[in-house]
Amino acid sequence: MQTNEILETIKMIDEEYLDIRTITIGISLLDCIDPDIQVACQKVEEKICRVAENLVPVAEEISKTYGIPIVNKRISVTPIAMLAGACEGNPVEFALTLERCAQKLGVDFIGGYSALVQKGYTKGDRKLIASIPEALARTQHVCASVNVGSTKAGINMDAVKEMGEMITLSAQMTAENHCIGAAKLVVFCNAPEDNPFMAGAFHGVGEPDAVINVGVSGPGVVRATLAKASKRATMDELADLVKRTAFKITRMGQLVGTVASEKLGIPFGIVDLSLAPTPAIGDSVAYILEEMGLETCGAYGTTACLAMLNDAVKKGGVMATSNVGGLSGAFIPVSEDAGMIAAAQKGVLTLEKLEAMTAVCSVGLDMIVVPGNTPSSIISGIIADEAAIGMVNSKTTAVRVIPAIGKSVGEELDFGGLLGRGPVMPVNTTDNQVFIDRGGRIPAPLQALKN
Repeated sequence: MQTNEILETIKMIDEEYLDIRTITIGISLLDCIDPDIQVACQKVEEKICRVAENLVPVAEEISKTYGIPIVNKRISVTPIAMLAGACEGNPVEFALTLERCAQKLGVDFIGGYSALVQKGYTKGDRKLIASIPEALARTQHVCASVNVGSTKAGINMDAVKEMGEMITLSAQMTAENHCIGAAKLVVFCNAPEDNPFMAGAFHGVGEPDAVINVGVSGPGVVRATLAKASKRATMDELADLVKRTAFKITRMGQLVGTVASEKLGIPFGIVDLSLAPTPAIGDSVAYILEEMGLETCGAYGTTACLAMLNDAVKKGGVMATSNVGGLSGAFIPVSEDAGMIAAAQKGVLTLEKLEAMTAVCSVGLDMIVVPGNTPSSIISGIIADEAAIGMVNSKTTAVRVIPAIGKSVGEELDFGGLLGRGPVMPVNTTDNQVFIDRGGRIPAPLQALKN
């Protein structure tokens, strides 16, 4: 690396919020399945604590050695519904076990309290989904996710209805703690098996026994790069700048993943290059879009700018490593992005505009606070619409909305830390109950017939 490149990287870290957002160890728990839930939990705890024993010390050592901030250390596990289906008892026992592991190991989050029901339920899926509100209310570090649709399978509308209800219950059961339960729960379509980001991370059944996945984030770096560009620069010239910047960011993730893999003795999986914002001023995807020439994120042209950004990030990342995976692209969470918050407060960024943006971003409707009295059928409708976008476009989409119990439009929910704060946004509450009650499955689209 040349001297000027070293100095450039130091500036990115010191002034532009470049960081390794997470090192996540994915761990398979398939060999922990047991008909006795207590025995299964003992096996889970033993394996997680053994495999991830050195995750936090190694991450801190790498951060100190290379001067690279590593913000989160996380663990993802096999979808717990697979273990719950093999034994009797309350699946919350598994959630409490995961919580003990997180506390013993000092990790920030542990994901995988999950079920994959895009084509239908198993016994374990039904038990786990029904237990999600209690599990999230009784734990601090456990995250849950449910995949309700895919391009190959269509959309499980019975699960869509149920997840609207589970989100509402999760918010209600944690109302005294800023409705944090709903903030730790995400509903997917086309969920990836190697995602290192929470709340949707789980360890897919096609993954190795254990693997290291790295998530890199640098919206502040991209924004600073575009701020230096001429106001007369064309969009393809801006795209080239984003690609070059994404290349540099991804190389740092590749370095950290390789070193962590060697030190932990665990295979290196993927680098997820996702422009995941934080509440810090400047570390915002919305500000990147505004640097392209929009007065405020949400103005007409926002979706086009986001499409270019997402594509350029992926192109730059894939040239930097052969191990790009996960979600990789641009996140648009409202509560975690200072620019998105400001745009929502102005009324320029609406739920409908965000939905349009999800057709071209890397995930979906993320960390959006809605009024606490929003009917669960409306939340289910939001999930159905997002799942349809993902299904038809063969991309990952997701919904993480938080009903702010006791709050209405204009008020605010403050989570603190990386989750930030979110304004309560207005929601179209036109009745859709008959549609949601129909259930069944929306068939897979023609795009599914690719074999």
